[in-house]
Amino acid sequence: MRNNFCKTPLWECNDELVRVAQGEKPAELVIRHASLVNVATHEVLPDVDIAVACGRVAYLGLDGHTAEHCIGADTQVVDATGLFAAPGFMDSHIHVESAMIGVAEYARAVVPHGTTGIFCDPHEVGNVAGMEGVRAMFEDARRVPLKAMMTPPSCVPAVTGVEDTGAAITAADIRDSMAWDNVVALGEMMNFPGILACEPNTIDEVRETLAADRVVTGHFPSPDRDRGLNAYVASGVSSCHESGSFDEVLAKLRLGMWVQLRQGSAWLNLPDYLPQLVKSGMDTRHCLLCSDDNHPHTLVDEGHMDRILRTAVELGLDPVTAIQMATINCAEYFGLAHDLGSIAPGKCADIVLLDDLEGFCARKVFIDGELVAEDGRALFSPEPYAWPDWMTHTMNLGLEPTADTFRIPVDRPDGTARVRAMGIEPGDTLTHDIVVEVPVADGALTADPGHDVLKVAVFDRHHGAEGTHAFGFVTGFGIHGALAQTVSHDAHNLLVMGDNDEDMALAARTLVACGGGEVAVADGKVLALVELPVCGLMSTERVEVVAEKVAGARRAWEQMGCTMPSPFMTMGVMSLACVPELRLTNRGYVNCLTFEMEGLLVE
Repeated sequence: MRNNFCKTPLWECNDELVRVAQGEKPAELVIRHASLVNVATHEVLPDVDIAVACGRVAYLGLDGHTAEHCIGADTQVVDATGLFAAPGFMDSHIHVESAMIGVAEYARAVVPHGTTGIFCDPHEVGNVAGMEGVRAMFEDARRVPLKAMMTPPSCVPAVTGVEDTGAAITAADIRDSMAWDNVVALGEMMNFPGILACEPNTIDEVRETLAADRVVTGHFPSPDRDRGLNAYVASGVSSCHESGSFDEVLAKLRLGMWVQLRQGSAWLNLPDYLPQLVKSGMDTRHCLLCSDDNHPHTLVDEGHMDRILRTAVELGLDPVTAIQMATINCAEYFGLAHDLGSIAPGKCADIVLLDDLEGFCARKVFIDGELVAEDGRALFSPEPYAWPDWMTHTMNLGLEPTADTFRIPVDRPDGTARVRAMGIEPGDTLTHDIVVEVPVADGALTADPGHDVLKVAVFDRHHGAEGTHAFGFVTGFGIHGALAQTVSHDAHNLLVMGDNDEDMALAARTLVACGGGEVAVADGKVLALVELPVCGLMSTERVEVVAEKVAGARRAWEQMGCTMPSPFMTMGVMSLACVPELRLTNRGYVNCLTFEMEGLLVE
C-alpha cells in the first residue's frame, strides 16, 4: 500500500539515503550511543548510532560501527547514552472522539508519550455528521505531526433497523473514501449479524475495501466461536478488539485473525487474558495493542500507549514483545511495514528515546526525523480548529424536556411491575438482560433507588419533532440524581439516567442548551458539566481543561454514590446496539443476541 504519511516517499529520496549511508553526504540528524530496540530480531542492541535524512533512517551503526562518517557541520547530533531507542508507538484502534477533543489536540496530548501514529475510526462523528463530518475532522489532523491514519466508519448506523442516527454511510461512500489519501483500512465492522446474513450494504462495504487492497478491521463479541466466527473471518474481516477472555483471543488467533489487545479508560481487558497468553507461549506476531477509547483525564494523568505498555509488562509480557505489538505488528497488519514500525534503513524516522523498558517514559520523540516532543511536552501547539457551523449545532430534540416527559405510563394498578433491565458490569462493554421489579405509582413506572434500579431514556436528537424516544431501566450505577450525555454510542442520541424525573429533565435541558456533552444533576442542581459543542462529542478547549471538567464530573458521580471506573464511558454504551446482551435505543430495547426488539414489561 502506498503510504502518504511520511515526509518524503522512499522513491524520491533513496539516492540521498544511499549517499548519506556511505558518508558522501551529511545526515540531517544523528542519534548516538542508544540502546536500540530491534523489533525485527527481538533484541536490544547496545551503543547504536542512527543517521537520518529526508525524514528516514539512512544508516544504523551496529557492532562497534558508528555514524561519525554521516556527521557534517549542520548535522544535529543527539547523545542518547543511557536511553533506549524504540520505534514510535502506534495505537491500532482508537476513537479520538472518546477523548472529547479533535485530532490536532489529541496529537498534542499523546505525542509526548511516544505515540507517533494512530489508526482511528471516526464512527462517532460519522453517526452524527456523516462522511462530510469525517472529512472535516481529519482536515484538523493535517495541522500536526502525528500520523493520523483513518479507517472510515463501516457501521452508520451500527445495526440497521433498531435506532435512528444523524447520518447513514453506504458501500458507495466507502468506495469513494478508499481513494482518500489518509485512508488505510475499513473501520471496525460491528454489524457482525449483517455480515453473517450477507446483508447487501454490509457485505458490499467489505468488498469495496478488499477491492481497494485495504484490510477490514472487526468487532466480534459473539460467543459463537464455530460457524459464526469462521464465517465472519471468511468474509474478509481480519482483526478484532472485542475479546474478553483468553479463550476468545485463542479462537481468533487460530483462525488467522489479528487480535487487538485492549486497555482503554473503561475497557480494561489486558488482565483478563494477557497473563494466560504469556504463559501459553503462543506466538504473538498477530497480537496488537490498542486503547479503543480514552477519556481525556487518562491521557493527561496516565498517558497513552506508554500506559498500555507499562500495564502489559506488569502483567508479565516481555518488554520487547510488548513494543512489537505497538510497532512492527501493527504496521504489518495495516500493510505499512515497508515504511513504519521499525528503526531500519529506509524506514521513516519515527523514533522515541526512552528512559527504560519498564516505565516507558519518553525523553524525546521524533516523527520523520523532526523533534516533536521532549520531556513530556509537545513542541507544537495548534490553534483552535475552526469547525463548520453545521457541526456545532446538532442538538435537534424537537421538544422541551420536562419532568412529565420522563413519565412512563402503564396500565397497571399501583404496586409493582416486572420489567426488563440492563445489568451493568464495571469495566466491561457487556450488559446483562435481567428482570427486576419496580414500583408503580399513579399509573406510571418509577425508579427504585433503594434497590439500585434507575430509569433510563434515549431521545433521538437528530430529527426534531419527527424523532422518537424510549424508556428502560438499569442496575449497577448506584446513584442518586440524574446523568445525561450525548456521548452515547453509536447513534449519539440524548441518553438520560436517573432516580427521579425532575433531575432527569434538568439534565436533558442543560445539554440541549449547551449543544451536547455530559452533565450530572442532583436535587435540582447541576453538579458538573462538560460542554461538547462539536457534534455533541468534542470540546473546542485544550485537553487539560476538558480533563479537569471530566474530573469534576467524576467527583460528582462519586458524590452521587457511584464507585465504578469511568462511569460516563460505561453509561455511554448502554445504547450500543451491537454488543450483548441488552441495549436501549430511541426505538426501545434491543436484544443483541437475536437482534430483535424487546418489550419493557415482562408478563
